Amino acid sequence: MNTSIQGALAEEQAARYLSNKGYRILTRNFHATGGEIDIVSSYKKMLVFVEVKERASNAFGGPIMAVTPTKQKRITHAALQFIKINKNIAYDEIRFDVICILPTGIEHIENAFVPLRTTL
Repeated sequence: MNTSIQGALAEEQAARYLSNKGYRILTRNFHATGGEIDIVSSYKKMLVFVEVKERASNAFGGPIMAVTPTKQKRITHAALQFIKINKNIAYDEIRFDVICILPTGIEHIENAFVPLRTTL
């Protein structure tokens, strides 16, 4: 299957999963200079930026290992741009999650990483 189609299906699955858990999906595939965020959602009074990773197995550390420090920096940079553009969104906290889509199911890692203080 085409990797872009496969990625879109994984993001759709992750968005449904989050919605079922009570998250409100604000936008998907937010593109910013130098970065992208797969899903931006809100949960209670929290703004949650979600990276979706799909893998065939947990070999080599699984999907979470693909969220490298460089990728984290790009996501953080895009999150900052999202916040600047969407000043009307009320939130008390910000969180960065990763959703791993595996053949065995979905793993939702809350607070998967914390950005450096100088980036957000």
